[in-house]
Amino acid sequence: SKISSLIMVDAALAQVGKNLSEEEGGEKFMELCGVGQDVTTILHLVHHLIHEEEDEEDGRDKNVGEQGHMALLGHSLAAYISVLDRERLRKLTTRILSDTTLWLCRIFRYDNGSAYFHEDDRDGLVKVCRLAINARYEEYTTEGYAVLSSRQPVIYQSASCRPGLGQHLCNQLGLPLSSLCTVPCNTIFGSQHQMDVALLDKLIKEDTDAGKLPLLLIANAGTPEAGHTDKLSRLRELCDQHGIWLHVEGVNLATLALAQVTSAVMGATRSDSMTLTPGRWLGLPAVTAVTLYRHEDPALSLAAGLTSSQPVEKLRALPLWLSLQYLGHNGIVQKIRHAAALVSMTLLETTVGRVIVFAQYVFESFLRCSGGSVDGLCAGEKEALDTINRWMGEQLAQLVPTSGVDVVELEDEGTCVRFSPLLTAAVLGTQQEDVDEVVQKLLELVPMMSATMNLRQDFREETHRHALSLTYIEELSWPGLGAVRYESQAEGADESRRKQEQKKINDALLTKLQELDTDIFFSTGPEFVTEENCIFVGMVTDDVDVSELVDTISTLGRDIEESGRLLENMTERVRKGILEAELQLQKANEEKLLEEGMLRQLPVFGSVLNWFSPVESSVKGRTFNLAAGTLLTSIVSIVSEYLPFRFYKAFTERVPHPPRLFRRPGAGSDSMSETSSIGPVDESSRVENFTMSPNIHPSMSMSPPETAEHAEAYVRPAGLLGNPEQVEAEEERQPEGQEEDLSGR
Repeated sequence: SKISSLIMVDAALAQVGKNLSEEEGGEKFMELCGVGQDVTTILHLVHHLIHEEEDEEDGRDKNVGEQGHMALLGHSLAAYISVLDRERLRKLTTRILSDTTLWLCRIFRYDNGSAYFHEDDRDGLVKVCRLAINARYEEYTTEGYAVLSSRQPVIYQSASCRPGLGQHLCNQLGLPLSSLCTVPCNTIFGSQHQMDVALLDKLIKEDTDAGKLPLLLIANAGTPEAGHTDKLSRLRELCDQHGIWLHVEGVNLATLALAQVTSAVMGATRSDSMTLTPGRWLGLPAVTAVTLYRHEDPALSLAAGLTSSQPVEKLRALPLWLSLQYLGHNGIVQKIRHAAALVSMTLLETTVGRVIVFAQYVFESFLRCSGGSVDGLCAGEKEALDTINRWMGEQLAQLVPTSGVDVVELEDEGTCVRFSPLLTAAVLGTQQEDVDEVVQKLLELVPMMSATMNLRQDFREETHRHALSLTYIEELSWPGLGAVRYESQAEGADESRRKQEQKKINDALLTKLQELDTDIFFSTGPEFVTEENCIFVGMVTDDVDVSELVDTISTLGRDIEESGRLLENMTERVRKGILEAELQLQKANEEKLLEEGMLRQLPVFGSVLNWFSPVESSVKGRTFNLAAGTLLTSIVSIVSEYLPFRFYKAFTERVPHPPRLFRRPGAGSDSMSETSSIGPVDESSRVENFTMSPNIHPSMSMSPPETAEHAEAYVRPAGLLGNPEQVEAEEERQPEGQEEDLSGR
């Protein structure tokens, strides 16, 4: 019934989410209401806070499974049980703690052990280290940290240990960082990620001779990044020899639940303590980590904080107690076995007992130059490979999100793609189909990466061939073909003006390239780059014509620059022509006033006088020739005093140009860009004339156009209007009804 109630609550949350309206105002904080709210309103608010920033695709409900519901139910039951009377609470919590401890010790082969349940997976190590201090320093309970000054304790950890673990341990215990000793990994014999046992023995002896006390050793059964297991059996012998507490942690401890366990991991069962994370291994949300330990003195365990006399603290084990019962021993083993089996389904080479595999792309040409070893690569080549492997991992994680692949940085190998199903399969629900899809995507990505690496040198050389207009940018953090920048050909401009012009041209060039019909990706590059105003070319296939690609970039950039220069010149010409026309029209209006007299300008009397004795104005209009940059006169007939403005609509004949598409070999490369049509201006085909009425008052005259589109209202083709004399004759013959009123446009 409890599970049914929890499922009903989830269904209610989903139903409330469907009726949830969009947030108004974007407020991040809310005031506490004076009057309490009902449960439905609070659930409505919680659902909104959870899903407010999710897209429609990402807003689907997360399926945690029934075992996940059991873990969530445990938190609710813990709150309910905590209000029971003290005796019933003590009996119930003791039963829950003892059952969970017994089950975990049996599942993970840790005989005669005790368990400490903690939220922070590092907290168990802090507690067992405090237990070791209490055990080795007999007067620690009475004298405190003063006894540590006589013999400074030393904690040893591997160089492959979790980052920051040793510092956290010293901070929690109040120990100086000089108490932490990091042991290097093997560099000649054995794995590059295993602790060097011989060097550890030497360090222990040196610390002992210096009057220090070797206290605790942190070993790995599966390093956090590479998943390697230290030589636990030899470490156990070394710890017994020097009286050191041995603590083990790592993902490979999960395999202790399987029927067949490697001897390397089996050595963890002889350790003094080990930390387990069953929540990640079994896909259980909000489940505590567990530290299993062996110690005979319960008083010291209590002093170290590993046990508690408060029954409420024992309820931390309740969610795990419920989940383990729901799964059963077979269900637990099946989940771990499934995760381990996913590794063997890959096409990548692995070893027995490993639950993590890695994929790393290595360019064959680099290996030939370095003698077949990654260690022989130069710094630039390593960075290039790290970048392309990081891109490969990001692509796989995006294409197959349920696979759980991620990117890790290994000290010696560099960037690798990691597949660790034991940490992700139970949560994401990874299946064999997901692994097959990952392998298939790898087979698709590798040829593209190889083609890109092979064509990088050609791209660099082709860019240098266009050195007058293009600059090749060396950016090792970009996984694609490369980066270029179009250099403006403007001369005489200052540095700030040149940079502004360069940015404007490259932005327009990037937009043009992104509009091309091609599979190549063009962008502004990574977020943090040293060079500015660059165009980054993405991954390519082996059938790409690099020469044509670079030619296209150079041609488009040149056309954009020339079109911008032409537009600036035309705008300046139009502006000057309009100013000159305004002055001449103002002068013509003054002459008209002298010619007609003041009486005709009066509103009522002038109309009557014009009706009895109409006057034909001799004022001539003005025509501006864009090609010649000159202002000409033309006769414009005035039909009526009540229609003072006459305007002949200017227009241009737009001839559509076929867009230039980047084509790979076989698809044809004779198409031209839309901007490529801009070349030397032809007098017979481009915009030339615009006409202004002499009756337009200077204060009401049109402002100069800012762009070529705005200039269309002022210009018309010379081929359609003819020469100025033909225009005048045509205007005299034009009927009155065919004239257009400017005020009505």
